[in-house]
Amino acid sequence: MKTNTAFKEEALNALKGNWGKAILLILIYFLLAGAFVGPTLYTSFLMQDYLLDMGGRQNLTQMISAMQDPDFVSLQTKANASTSGLTLLEVLVIFPLALGMLNAFRKLLVEGDNDLVPNAFHLGFKPYLHNVWGMLLMYILVFLWSLLFLIPGIIKTYSYAMTPYILHENPDLTASEAIHRSRMMMKGHKFDLFWLQLSFIGWFFLSLFTCGIGFLWLQPYYYTAQAAFYEEVKSSYALEGGLD
Repeated sequence: MKTNTAFKEEALNALKGNWGKAILLILIYFLLAGAFVGPTLYTSFLMQDYLLDMGGRQNLTQMISAMQDPDFVSLQTKANASTSGLTLLEVLVIFPLALGMLNAFRKLLVEGDNDLVPNAFHLGFKPYLHNVWGMLLMYILVFLWSLLFLIPGIIKTYSYAMTPYILHENPDLTASEAIHRSRMMMKGHKFDLFWLQLSFIGWFFLSLFTCGIGFLWLQPYYYTAQAAFYEEVKSSYALEGGLD
């Protein structure tokens, strides 16, 4: 297994001269994701403010009374409908786009293809249903494992982390087969991925200090390094006969 330094050097070499396109892709992704999450958060804040205005903070009886108020019930109904609709749109749009974004950075790393924004949409939305179902099933499984306790969910997150790349490179595999292959690839490498992520912790805090602007540079850096990690574990898996 290569060192974190090697993965990062590969990422920086790939991004050299391509930072503008990389930042544009991350910005587009953040804006689209925010368009789905923002309204739900705003509605939640409205509901919280309503309860506080009704005196819900003072005691349980007042809180129950406020929650039974027709205006609050109407607000809650609208919030539930909005959340359900936005969640569905998130699955149909953001899930495949996330897959496309990861693979766009992989193509930049492996092939030098710097058409990042077009590639993200093209790779994410074709084959569309295959990608959507694969990403959805992956998140469902992680969620179900998380219900057992936090630790199993975290372990499975790392086990399934290579699924977006496998779904793209192997459209002939079913979603469950792609997830299974990711699990096989990540045997003995889950801590390696965690260690790679941990090596970016300094950049993470620096990005926070810049009011989040630094994430426009951090995310391409990390995603390209993760693509290098995927290529490494894929090669190891192939040498072990896993791709026969």
